[in-house]
Amino acid sequence: MTAALIFLALLMGVVVWWLVRQTINVKPWVASAPQGIQSGVGFLPPSKLALGVLLAVITSLFALFISAYSIRMEVADWRPLPEPALLWVNTAVLFAASVGLQWAWRGAARENWPAVRRGTAVGAACALAFMIGQLIAWRQLTAAGYLVAGNPANSFFYLLTGLHVLHLLGGLVALMKTGGYVRAQAAAQARTGVELCAVYWHFLFVVWLILFGLLLST
Repeated sequence: MTAALIFLALLMGVVVWWLVRQTINVKPWVASAPQGIQSGVGFLPPSKLALGVLLAVITSLFALFISAYSIRMEVADWRPLPEPALLWVNTAVLFAASVGLQWAWRGAARENWPAVRRGTAVGAACALAFMIGQLIAWRQLTAAGYLVAGNPANSFFYLLTGLHVLHLLGGLVALMKTGGYVRAQAAAQARTGVELCAVYWHFLFVVWLILFGLLLST
């Protein structure tokens, strides 16, 4: 449990580093910002600031649940449930989604729109496949008798994995909006949107690795 919290703290540090890097990269001596982009706090675009705050909140949320998990598992009625083998496949699929968004990010930096479209399509398809895989894993567990109310360990498993899927679903909504900018080849909005989606996907992949490692260790 301590290791999981340390990883989350490191993840929070990476989020802060990313925000600082975005601020440093902005040139405050430029008199006017590009058309359609307005300055945020410390010359940081509001969309990037909002993402940084969101990632900090999500990290804190999962840290709280992991702390509660570690406390609750010390009680005598805790009976860990078997993790479906499908979770390994789902992990690989989510990694592929992160790779797809990284591909799109690199393409957006070069305004290579075909690469951006392919990368975002791969990211979206793999994210959907991951969520479907999670639903199948839940059905396998419930069919085997591991119901939500059957044991505290069961409840935490469904809670943690369900929260992760909900956050990924929110990312898909943002990716759909970004896809509109990509199709219109609106360079500034598309570059920013793809970058934010890629950062968010990488973040959720790391969070999933922490959760998966935690569930496997108990």
